[in-house]
Amino acid sequence: MNVPLLQQTLPTAEVILAEKLPPFYDWLQNELGVERVPDSPDHTTKWVIGFVNSYESLIRLVELHRPVPPKALEQAVPRLVAAFDPIEDSDTRQEWQKTITLLCLVLVVAARSREKALR
Repeated sequence: MNVPLLQQTLPTAEVILAEKLPPFYDWLQNELGVERVPDSPDHTTKWVIGFVNSYESLIRLVELHRPVPPKALEQAVPRLVAAFDPIEDSDTRQEWQKTITLLCLVLVVAARSREKALR
């Protein structure tokens, strides 16, 4: 991850998250049946800012997403990554998409591991 670029472009990511997360949350709830979704993008945006600035951890991210079914996590990844498509600068767009993909990968692996352990 190019942390300096992510830090520099946090305002861009904040705008995208504020715009794209509410319909994303609606989709999770209405199409995928996820019961607990945030009521605003504020919590997610604060976590992303905290992560980029080294205040948040991947362990906390996994804990926050524990109730989300693995299949829903997997189906959500492409849509969440695509939320950053509108970023015009290709380096910035690719860095944010790569970072979101990596964070989602951690969530999917953790969910699959939990699921496997329950069998």
